Amino acid sequence: MSEQPRQGAECDLYRDTWVRYLGYANEVGEAFRSLVPTAVVWLSYGVSSSYVLADAIDKGKKAGEEPSPEEGRSTRVALAVVDTFVWQSLASVAIPGFTINRLCAASLYGLRTMTRWPLTVRKWTTTTLGLLAIPVIVHPIDRSVDFLLDSSLRKLYPSVGKPSSS
Repeated sequence: MSEQPRQGAECDLYRDTWVRYLGYANEVGEAFRSLVPTAVVWLSYGVSSSYVLADAIDKGKKAGEEPSPEEGRSTRVALAVVDTFVWQSLASVAIPGFTINRLCAASLYGLRTMTRWPLTVRKWTTTTLGLLAIPVIVHPIDRSVDFLLDSSLRKLYPSVGKPSSS
């Protein structure tokens, strides 16, 4: 992801800067699950979840600051918060965390049954595979969550002024 804001767009702290990478903390935690105490993995979920909550609040605040009639302001804010929170929860925490968890569990099992490598080597190999998978899974998951929300939740509110979560 680029550290520079998009051309003609305001810099979004949660999408255009290093802060974006806090959303991947749980994926890193899942990759290291076989090497670190469970509390460290849960802490990584806390970091990612805090990122999701902060981004949702930020998008709600920005939606509230847009110049428009006061009558639809609270609805616009609520839609921005809900849309961003649901999108980020799925695309940054739940689906990638599950994906990396299952990939690492399967690779650890596969290495145990197919090799005679020492446990430490198997665990580090699994962690490496999990870390290498993170950049590969991000964009397909993001697009899938866009499709899912466009096909469900986003049909419940008007397309005019629809929040952009991705």
